[in-house]
Amino acid sequence: MLPDTLRWNEEERQLEILDQRKLPKEVSYLCCKTPEEVAVAIEDMAVRGAPAIGIAAAYGVALTRPITKDALDDVFLRLARTRPTAVNLFWALNRMRKVTEEVTDIALLERVLLEEAKRIHLEDIEINKKIGAYGASLLPNDCTVITHCNAGALATGGYGTALGVIRAAKDKGKRIKVYADETRPVLQGARLTAWELYQDQIDVTLICDSMAPFLMKKEKIHAVIVGADRIAKNGDTANKIGTYGLAVAAKFHGVPFIVAAPVSTIDPGCSSGGKIPIEMRKEKEIRLLPGAMEVPQEIPVWNPAFDVTPANLITAIVTEKGVLYPPFDEAISKLFG
Repeated sequence: MLPDTLRWNEEERQLEILDQRKLPKEVSYLCCKTPEEVAVAIEDMAVRGAPAIGIAAAYGVALTRPITKDALDDVFLRLARTRPTAVNLFWALNRMRKVTEEVTDIALLERVLLEEAKRIHLEDIEINKKIGAYGASLLPNDCTVITHCNAGALATGGYGTALGVIRAAKDKGKRIKVYADETRPVLQGARLTAWELYQDQIDVTLICDSMAPFLMKKEKIHAVIVGADRIAKNGDTANKIGTYGLAVAAKFHGVPFIVAAPVSTIDPGCSSGGKIPIEMRKEKEIRLLPGAMEVPQEIPVWNPAFDVTPANLITAIVTEKGVLYPPFDEAISKLFG
């Protein structure tokens, strides 16, 4: 059974975050009693995945002490700086800010903020299950898929987006085999996705990122399924670095490329992928090599955390509201009325 990604400890009044940097070797939790501790956990990728980041940030706001307008303003600014690409972060912070604007009784606000954070958490699990059900309907009864990074229970409130589709397919009795990209440089696929699927007794094989195109040539792949950190109004999608290349390979080999994400990941105010801010990570993530070796300091390192897949490479976007098909600008406009 998978451990909870996030859990609220009522007795200690703290958010407990599964430290994903230590998985799969060790299951341990960070105990966060302040917004700053939550912010650092997000920045250091102890918690990662767009929906999980948003949930953690919501709890971070609820941990503000003392609750004053100035303190809350500082907390919102601090949490907003943690991971700029994942729009779910800002969606969750906006929901929490709305609560602070509607509730003027400070004594009441502490309780209401926590209730809203818990509501965001529970809603995410139900949203993921709906995404899973819609996505599973796109897969044949016998199917082989490729996934990239980790868009599972560990990246969300529970169940997962891309992996939620895979879980739902299995629950429907479909026979599904998964190839999981290792996902350089932090190896979320190798450390998290492969472990998560194995724990759920789903047939999974780990591959290096560079192996996926050759795999598509050698074996029948029915779909590539990934999550998302931000989807622009035209359907351009930001996801973990390496996703764009996977989409190009899928297009060449005639493999459907499916994005699974909640509506909160769609940013209708962002016209295209060129407007999506791309987070740059620390050099050491690439500089440190297996076997305790290190790339010489004289060699520059470029380490974007995300890339953007153009909408014309995407077959479908699966949300809790249903499956969106091209042209995505029209489908997304209808979704937001």
